[in-house]
Amino acid sequence: MTSRSTDDSLNDSLDCSDPFSPAEATVEHTVGSAADSAADAPVPGPSLSPSQQIAAALKRERLRAGLSLSEVARRAGVGKSTMSGLETGSGNPSLETMWALAAALDIPLARLLDPPPHEVAFQHVGDMPSLPSTTANYVATLLSPSPANARRDIYFIQAEPGEPRESQPHPQGTIEHVILGRGAARIEVLGKSYDLGVGDYLTHPGDQPHRFTALEPGTNAVFVVESS
Repeated sequence: MTSRSTDDSLNDSLDCSDPFSPAEATVEHTVGSAADSAADAPVPGPSLSPSQQIAAALKRERLRAGLSLSEVARRAGVGKSTMSGLETGSGNPSLETMWALAAALDIPLARLLDPPPHEVAFQHVGDMPSLPSTTANYVATLLSPSPANARRDIYFIQAEPGEPRESQPHPQGTIEHVILGRGAARIEVLGKSYDLGVGDYLTHPGDQPHRFTALEPGTNAVFVVESS
């Protein structure tokens, strides 16, 4: 019930002969008073549902822009009742609606979907804020926006049950993002164990020892390794 993985993928230059060798490495109220400020917006937290996370982010960004609910709705071409429902967490936004709202607020879409940061964050695929398209059989889910001045390397991992892949700490500040594509896997880090199924997402510090174990034959995953 163990496996190998090429998680030890950090190297400061991509032209190393063995990029996986640790030896060579490395989501209507007019604003006008001091009380009606961005600080009044709910802060997304791990206990919030996906719709509540979107609601909190939408209100936060609207207040930061100093815009009323009606004005954002007008700019985005959506109904005021739709906008109100989204801010209270009772709406069910489409991808197209969220793109329009992001454009109305002059911000990247990712800022309305950005999940709260945690040292280790594990999300089951069914619990993530997802946006279905109204024009195609298509669903978009933001897992993690890229921070400024960060480098992200992307790896496709194929693993089979067997010995676990033990990864030594990567350079300080490294963050790893794992999205399981097939099979099942276990990741152990900071004294805890996380079992991933298809579509699950885990982010964890890569500068701490960690272990990847495939639990089913034919397991594969995408690793995104972020370093500054």
